[in-house]
Amino acid sequence: MTSNERVVVIGTGLAGVRLARRLGELGTPALLIGEEEHRPYNRVLLAEVLAGRYSPEVIALPAPAQVRRGRITGIDREGRTVACADGSVIAYDRLVLATGSNPVLPPLRGLFTENHELPEGIHAFRTMDDCLGLSKAVRPGTKAVVIGGGLLGVSAARALARRGAQVVLAQQSERLMERQLDPAASQLVKRHLTDLGVEVHTECRVRDVRCVGGAVRSVEMADGYALDADLVVIACGVHPRVGLAQTAGLEVRKGVVVDDELRTSDPYIHAIGDCAQHDGVLYGLATPALEQADALAELLAGDVNARYTGTRSLTRLTLNGQDSPFDLAAFGETEALPGDDVVQLTDATRGTYRKVVVRDDRLVGGVLVGELGTVGALARAWEGAEPLPSDGGPLLHLLTNDGGS
Repeated sequence: MTSNERVVVIGTGLAGVRLARRLGELGTPALLIGEEEHRPYNRVLLAEVLAGRYSPEVIALPAPAQVRRGRITGIDREGRTVACADGSVIAYDRLVLATGSNPVLPPLRGLFTENHELPEGIHAFRTMDDCLGLSKAVRPGTKAVVIGGGLLGVSAARALARRGAQVVLAQQSERLMERQLDPAASQLVKRHLTDLGVEVHTECRVRDVRCVGGAVRSVEMADGYALDADLVVIACGVHPRVGLAQTAGLEVRKGVVVDDELRTSDPYIHAIGDCAQHDGVLYGLATPALEQADALAELLAGDVNARYTGTRSLTRLTLNGQDSPFDLAAFGETEALPGDDVVQLTDATRGTYRKVVVRDDRLVGGVLVGELGTVGALARAWEGAEPLPSDGGPLLHLLTNDGGS
């Protein structure tokens, strides 16, 4: 593209803000358009706001020069314009969809009112408004049920417990954070949540929520057991926001399909972040979103060689217990296949657990709970996908690091 082309970015999350700021630094200003009333913020830190550790202002993102608040209702690909809910029309030379994702709301009986809204006391946990609504509703002793035991559900349960709520976490699968952690690490997460006062139920399917007078009163399980509830948090994952792309006729599978230049099926429209599907992968994580934004900024600013070829990122989580923080990191394949080599170290006294999986002399994954002094070296070895040195290399650091030996 040429430097005088107009770039319009839809979405004020991490990906959209990062792209607009990088473009500004590279001399190619972009117009950023977002729906939320709040100034752009770091969604990853919402649980810290709910826990009371940060104020909303602390997690605000540095805003780029041109930000407009409003909802986009349609894309005219032929005319290269976008229509706004207020009736205005904005022209673009390059359009970037950074529309993010929406929370998954499971088909539970009683979840919606006749007006298709969530009853009083039932909350998603995706936006600043969700977070502020929960913060207003929770009190010491509040009976809270969190539905979903993935990363988001674990974070929400921990935050509510820190606020003094009586928290029950209901997870349908057999363990917490099953997408990231192996059984041993998952059990340690459960133990630390329990230490915070959270009651954890796994292999527990929620059937419906019961409301009285438009407000939630209980959550009923498939086996008929009911949990009293003053508030319910839905943390069942997210799905990409692709409505604009679909209506515009762009290629959409699970997400908006993009190539290595982050182009959609329309060469003048790009997509990044949670809504983008690159090489068949939907990431839904912060690190890939930021890397996509950086690559696209370089490309739109005139670097014809800039490409995005995928991200290998790790999951980090800190649970603040009563006595000390509880940290974990996971990356790649945390469960071994037949023929893999596994190095595993556990220190029950210190509450540390470390495991790496090696396949064909390459590190293919690992999980660390407790002290994470070696995570940087291990992650670099995994990201590089190079054969491990014969002297042990990063694995030697794992074995000799204080707390793992």
